[in-house]
Amino acid sequence: MSETIFLGRRKTSTARVIMRSGNGVITINGRPLDVFFNQTDNREDVVVPLKLTDTHGQYDITARVSGGGTTGQSQAIRLAISKALLEINPDYRAKLKPHGLLTRDPRMVERKKYGQPKARKRFQFSKR
Repeated sequence: MSETIFLGRRKTSTARVIMRSGNGVITINGRPLDVFFNQTDNREDVVVPLKLTDTHGQYDITARVSGGGTTGQSQAIRLAISKALLEINPDYRAKLKPHGLLTRDPRMVERKKYGQPKARKRFQFSKR
């Protein structure tokens, strides 16, 4: 596999992932996976595509992620890894697609509107 950077996005997070054949070392922004993500949910999010395709431990993954919070970052990395696995073997599509791992989640934070304290919340109405 030639060295290609795969991009994944979620909310305001952007992840760039490089996958190489190796022994399963996952590095995010120069730190190991368990140091970078201290919540188990976020760590599990990152390795879901690898477990579904039975490739956990076969590739070294280097990720650069920026923006957003921890959940958005972990899901952005998950999408980039899924795209990389699909490039390696197109047959993985049948395993990844039913779990929604090849689709970018389009949900974003709704903007705050003027005359309101938040996006949808209204100031208290006073009749008199």
